[in-house]
Amino acid sequence: MPRPARSSPPPLAEVCILAGGRSTRMGRDKGALRLGSRTLLGHARALAAAAGFPCRTIKRDRVPRCGPLGGVITALGTTRARTVIFIPCDMPFLTVSLLRRLRRSAPAFAVQHGLVGFPFALLPAHREVAEGLMERGEKSLQALARCLKATQICLSGKAAMQLANLNSPHDLSRARLHWPAARRPNRKRGGAWA
Repeated sequence: MPRPARSSPPPLAEVCILAGGRSTRMGRDKGALRLGSRTLLGHARALAAAAGFPCRTIKRDRVPRCGPLGGVITALGTTRARTVIFIPCDMPFLTVSLLRRLRRSAPAFAVQHGLVGFPFALLPAHREVAEGLMERGEKSLQALARCLKATQICLSGKAAMQLANLNSPHDLSRARLHWPAARRPNRKRGGAWA
């Protein structure tokens, strides 16, 4: 008799790219914009591959129009992974080492200017907390991090440059000026964003 097919074990972690925003300041879909030889979405996927994590893109949230919390609830409700690392498609300077650090520390959020934000890592069980916040009308990542007593990963100096996100055409122009130099010496380091 043939053996029944085994399902593959759940991955230790996966990367979810939250790409459901309206890109109002950019004026068009950010994921399709080019930086160097790839689109911004392509850079996010390449980062996940370089870190060794499977990747998927969340473009439609189960709970629409509620910011990143809708994407968080969608991703955590549909994952098989033990940890989900959330990144946006508009942070092309993120590094493999930061993603791995977040996975080891989950729940964990990067901190910039005293506020938690992208990238961050959560466990599937944290979906209930996110849903509870949504029911109370609290949609911020700050509230989610507070409720979870999440680890805060503070980056300083050049390492903090990897948290630069591209919200406007001006941001994209600046990133294009720095892109080749940022990627040359070591892909695991922060970029030369100034």
